[in-house]
Amino acid sequence: MQAPIKDESLPASGRNYDRREFLKCAAAWAGTGIVLTAAGGVLTSCELGDSRKNTGTLSFVQISDTHIGFAKDPNPDPIATLEATVAKINALPQRPPFVIHTGDLTHLSKAEEFDSLEQILKSLKTEKIFYVPGEHDVFVDQGKRFLERFGKGTQGAGWQSFDYNGTHFVGLNNVVAASSGPTPGSFANGGSEGLGSLGRDQLDWLQKDVAGLSASTPIVVFTHVPLWSVYPQWGWGTEDSEQALGYLKRFGSVTVLNGHIHQVLQKTEGNVTFHTARSTAYPQPAPGGAPSPGPIKDLPADRLKETIGLTEIKYVETNSPLAIIDTALA
Repeated sequence: MQAPIKDESLPASGRNYDRREFLKCAAAWAGTGIVLTAAGGVLTSCELGDSRKNTGTLSFVQISDTHIGFAKDPNPDPIATLEATVAKINALPQRPPFVIHTGDLTHLSKAEEFDSLEQILKSLKTEKIFYVPGEHDVFVDQGKRFLERFGKGTQGAGWQSFDYNGTHFVGLNNVVAASSGPTPGSFANGGSEGLGSLGRDQLDWLQKDVAGLSASTPIVVFTHVPLWSVYPQWGWGTEDSEQALGYLKRFGSVTVLNGHIHQVLQKTEGNVTFHTARSTAYPQPAPGGAPSPGPIKDLPADRLKETIGLTEIKYVETNSPLAIIDTALA
């Protein structure tokens, strides 16, 4: 079995955490004032209050869909909004030990787009950034350039795992094995997309990766395309996700983070909480809310920063929850 990465570049305090302290999952939706708490698969809600003030023993950040190279409405300058996102992360009261990027780093997989992204993220106040690719990062060369720049230490086409604070993290690539999808031209202009796919090699790796873990181990999976069927007509789902999730059924707590659809959506099924993140570049319409997916071009300029942003995930000791807090740039 491929042993998970014991990432010694992360602070030592995060490597020996009591797994039993990770008990619940919660999601705080910025802009709505509602906290959704999942316990035993049942959702309850309350007004957003002091949950944002918890410091926690671990707090990491997810960013997604930076789309460096995009230069049209509603955001002709995604570099500026990514820089604003970095500033917001750097201003957090608790410095995140790592940041997860869930794909579509670039818009057209160009070397200069990867250069710009890398330069901006150098200013992030964090120890480590973990990446998985989006379809915009792989359609030109099957992800070769992405892997050379951002896939060091990963397996196969860019999948990976590591342990932190008693939690097992798994990064999956569900774009490079996709059997259908748009052409590079339709990527640039928006348009319907094929379903994501993990592929047999990656599924076999995942099964072996989690086989030796205790069922009490909290699992966090991060990937680009959702592992639940948000809207298959637009390619917002993964065709072999059921097999992947089958390997995770025995675990008491599984959180799946993804990007791709550029909006906050959340769903809980049994032991699994699915959560999609905003883009830092532009929003997309609600599932089925337009003829096809793509940037919402008629969005008023003063509303852009209300629809893009970042996600902060906190683990708090003892009986406090893992909180997923979505924050808009506005």
